[in-house]
Amino acid sequence: MMIKKTFFTIITLVLLSTNLYSAGTESTSSAGTESTSKVKSDYVKAVESIKWAKKYEKKGKTEKANKRYQKAQELLIKSNKKKPLQADTLNYLGFTTRKLGDFENGEKYYLLGLEIEPNHIGINEYLGELYVVTNRIDLAKERLKVLESCNCEEYDDLKKIIEGTKKSKY
Repeated sequence: MMIKKTFFTIITLVLLSTNLYSAGTESTSSAGTESTSKVKSDYVKAVESIKWAKKYEKKGKTEKANKRYQKAQELLIKSNKKKPLQADTLNYLGFTTRKLGDFENGEKYYLLGLEIEPNHIGINEYLGELYVVTNRIDLAKERLKVLESCNCEEYDDLKKIIEGTKKSKY
């Protein structure tokens, strides 16, 4: 009888620990992360590439930055095909497109994202930056107005860019 109890206890512990472990491997994102943390979604890979591009850009390594932005853009396009019309994906599609110098299509991505989520903080900031670079300050101020109540750094950043105290490299 004692052997059966011990065996049952061990089996139960093994099953519980397996279930606990598997619960920790799931990861979620509004833009569609894969079901396990070992396989990164195109969206997650794109965000990582954008982070690297920004680091290169700060160091003045424009060519390396542009390669990262291009890679991120390709991944975001794939992500958007798999899971269309996600505001976060459209935000980064607008961002990478703008960073690569295509302001017209960057603006289209941002505006499409705002149709889905009008108060999206990132889209409003980045679209405002695009408006400043394309010399449409009144439209940039409209984006700033949307961010006014967010109590966020995006508001402060866009305000500085509009006032000309912070430089934006498009």
